[in-house]
Amino acid sequence: MRTNRWVLTVLGFLAVATLVQGQVVPPTEMADAELRILQEQSMASLVQAGSEIRANHFSYPFYLSRKLDIDEETQKRTDQHSIRFERFNDRVVLAITGNYYAAYLEDNVSEGDRARESFLNAVLPILKIAVSHFEQSKSIQGYAIEISHHVRTKVIGMPMERPENMMVYLPQSVAAKLVGAKTAGEVQAALMDAQVYVNAQPINLWLDHNSPRVIKALAPAPKRTSQDFVVERAESQLMTAEKLTSARVETAAGMVKTVDLPLDSPAGVSGTDTSKEALAALQGANQTLLGRVLRELDQQAHFVAYAPPAFIPFRRAVYLQFSVNTELPASALGSRYKLAAMAFDEHISHLIRPAVEYWKAGPDFEGISFSTTVRVGGVGAAQASQTQAVEYYFPYRAMRCYEEYDCTGQQLIDAGTVLINGERIGLDLQRAEGDKP
Repeated sequence: MRTNRWVLTVLGFLAVATLVQGQVVPPTEMADAELRILQEQSMASLVQAGSEIRANHFSYPFYLSRKLDIDEETQKRTDQHSIRFERFNDRVVLAITGNYYAAYLEDNVSEGDRARESFLNAVLPILKIAVSHFEQSKSIQGYAIEISHHVRTKVIGMPMERPENMMVYLPQSVAAKLVGAKTAGEVQAALMDAQVYVNAQPINLWLDHNSPRVIKALAPAPKRTSQDFVVERAESQLMTAEKLTSARVETAAGMVKTVDLPLDSPAGVSGTDTSKEALAALQGANQTLLGRVLRELDQQAHFVAYAPPAFIPFRRAVYLQFSVNTELPASALGSRYKLAAMAFDEHISHLIRPAVEYWKAGPDFEGISFSTTVRVGGVGAAQASQTQAVEYYFPYRAMRCYEEYDCTGQQLIDAGTVLINGERIGLDLQRAEGDKP
């Protein structure tokens, strides 16, 4: 038993050493000579701070990250070098950025309440760690901590999430006063001298002095050794997890929490009349409008002449299917996932807003399908496999969300269904487009 524990410790130490070093921006990447020297001289303290931040138990998943506003699965594969020195208002500050995967219900939790919750549960623990290592440093004048959380709302009855960025700047003396505060009133007094921004707009951050959550957040965190962290990480990496997928559920406090569900959970797509008679009636009612679409969008869409638009049944719903051709440059060579991602970004996404315009009042069908044959220009016979049949099924409400710039292309993809050669796939645009041929 002792031997197994020792093996876990060694394996964990090796894994964690790599991970923690990855939290700190390498000095060689810093253009400012003064900051680069400071980064080099402070590397040991920066690495230790990164280790303690990773070891902290946040209310929701938190990752140090150079990039904000990315989904959690992408975050796990993204560069997490985040801790570095920067200049803010002509002062040298310790800057830390990261993504905090809490999701607040917009109708239940106001902007100020969201900022307070994320401050107490994410920013404050990070600040305590940072100050404990750099409070005595004469080279650092303050701390700038920026995080992204999520806000959940509904667009045309469809649940959607959008990121919200929060940045807190505190001068060194204010930060020391805040982390040393014993009461909510002392914290509030310190916050009056801080600068807080939500989506780049300044706000005043107010605490509820009697809230149990505020009192709990002010309590000192229990001491945990690096040995605890090493063993926990090693044991977690060596465990075999059951295959699960995630879903978000609302809590009584107005938050949205990630829970695990079996992969075979039902899709829950509502049904409608998909009979031949119903499809024929839709075709007849929309025929004149479809002719107009073909005339006005053909140059942009590259419609297939022998396959006119048609209403088809799909997943117990009715979709209007357009058949198009997509030609990609030779630089798109890669996996079939890359082709599907590039076809969406370079062609299909440009058809969404024009298509929505024709049914502004709302269609009497579920959504639109773009069925395309994707070809890579300039490929020879040996690369014939670079031709793929890809079908994108988008619910109309998700297309409206995208059309109004309330949803990203990835959110539109996630709300719909993508088939390659008749097989359904999950399509991560950013990851797929990084595939090499």
